Amino acid sequence: MTEHELQELVESISIAYFGRPFLHQARFNPRLRTTGGRYMLQSHDIEINPLPLQVHGTEEVVGIIKHELCHYHLHLEGKGYRHADADFKNLLLKVGGNRYCKHTGVRNTVKTRYLYECLACGMKYERKRSINTRKYCCGTCRGRLKLIADKRLP
Repeated sequence: MTEHELQELVESISIAYFGRPFLHQARFNPRLRTTGGRYMLQSHDIEINPLPLQVHGTEEVVGIIKHELCHYHLHLEGKGYRHADADFKNLLLKVGGNRYCKHTGVRNTVKTRYLYECLACGMKYERKRSINTRKYCCGTCRGRLKLIADKRLP
């Protein structure tokens, strides 16, 4: 799906389900990682994560678009557009939008650098940051921790 096709899809969903036109920009944003889409309060644009389209198909993206259009139309009307507001919940239920985005399988790309092991019970701990082994102990048995692997070093 191209950006132009996305724009046309958002405009057609807006007319069909909300009875009002979508007058702003809809685009894909591949930098979105933890959400299916977002509504921009300042510019009134909608950004959609392209991963749900690739993983789950067009049906999932239509649900995400309905969700973001609920934010859009309620915000422009001056009603409660936030997730916790009754206006938002009622409109989302009425149009059949997704409350949550399905998991896209994308994980945090930061790798763990440090591996610690408890000397008493053998429990292993992977960490992104170094910890002070004199200050911290094993959460399971209170044993001493030892640094096993430091991936920063060659």
